[in-house]
Amino acid sequence: MFEWYKTGSSQERKTFWACFSGWALDTYDAQMFSFLLPTLMAVWQISKGEAGVLGTAALLSASLGGWIAGILSDRYGRTRILMFTICWFTLLGALAGFTQTYEQMLVVRTLQGLGFGGEWAVGAALMAEVIRPEHRGKAMGFVQSGFSVGWALSAVIMTGLLAYLPAETAWRVAFWVGVIPASCVLFIRRNVKDARIFNEAKAKTEEKASLLSAFRPSVIRLTLLGALLVTGLQAAAYTIMAWLPTLMVQVRGLKPGPVVATMLIMCAGAFAGFVLTSYLADRFGRRPALLVFCVGAWVFTVVYMLVPMSPALLMLMSFPVGAFATGIFAVLGPFLSELFPTHIRTTCMGFSYNLGKSLGALSIAGVGVLSERFGLAQAIGGFCLVAYALSITAVYLLPETRGVRLEDVDAKLGAEAEDPPAQVSTIR
Repeated sequence: MFEWYKTGSSQERKTFWACFSGWALDTYDAQMFSFLLPTLMAVWQISKGEAGVLGTAALLSASLGGWIAGILSDRYGRTRILMFTICWFTLLGALAGFTQTYEQMLVVRTLQGLGFGGEWAVGAALMAEVIRPEHRGKAMGFVQSGFSVGWALSAVIMTGLLAYLPAETAWRVAFWVGVIPASCVLFIRRNVKDARIFNEAKAKTEEKASLLSAFRPSVIRLTLLGALLVTGLQAAAYTIMAWLPTLMVQVRGLKPGPVVATMLIMCAGAFAGFVLTSYLADRFGRRPALLVFCVGAWVFTVVYMLVPMSPALLMLMSFPVGAFATGIFAVLGPFLSELFPTHIRTTCMGFSYNLGKSLGALSIAGVGVLSERFGLAQAIGGFCLVAYALSITAVYLLPETRGVRLEDVDAKLGAEAEDPPAQVSTIR
């Protein structure tokens, strides 16, 4: 599992920590807001439906932001755009702490989403281009585990702030505190460089990435199927992460202490899921790993939401829910990066991931609306059932890419070739 790191070059290690820390920060900011939703609902007297729209706003704008960041990354370099995205959503996050009304927060969160969108696709492409093919799944899986670290930090910090500060002050401080980890991430990234394959592809290719690059004949099918895959996974994940704290407090009747313990156990499960999924993806293939974890997430999530449980059992069951529902994302980075040629990789990945992310984010608002009629637990369970069915459909239609060399993807798809990457040579 760790051989890729022990034998890796200095550049591989630097790139890993740069992407890991950035993804952890991205997750920290996103999950922080889910913990603040009950407080904002109480302070501003807004409904669950309005809270759902507020939670969805940044994720919807992330679609446009991620697509634009992907295009700029293909044109001007991965590392430069990654630095800009951190600065953007950190600045807007600090500004959110000064908002006075629901409408102001909605505008600021929407603008902040433009920065969130670029972090994942650009970072995933950078890692894919630096790491050796035989270790790509494991290395990128560990990068994705930064998600569980950011999630755990948000749970601990938000609970502490909400417990020791007045509600009217705590949520503002929560946004301002985000400047500290962002400064650390910028420091870590200062010496990271673009990969050799990216610089070579940029020098060889005259075509510049554009809004239409994701719809080229050679990649449009892969782009849309990738978006379908992400839509299902994100719809389920965002539903769980955005509404779980509210479910614990308002439906299960848990106190802050058990809620934090439950979230931390779920974060530990997520970390274990990232590690296991990344190993399975390199050992058996991207598609088998995705299928197994989709089915597992489907089963555990629905049971967790719909079956009555004691507080102790809720805490224990949160481990497999976190492992399956979020651990599955470890496969997305290597899988999507191996589908597209280098000179338009982040353009296509940015479109697929962020279109799926924004469509999936609609589930947050949808759950808020449906919960008014059917109950919060039932709404969450129903959305998850449909979401994982969409992802399984996409997995069956996409090619296997385990061990693919990115140079071969460039050769096959770089000149509008119609053959999918399933036919390129692989490392066994």
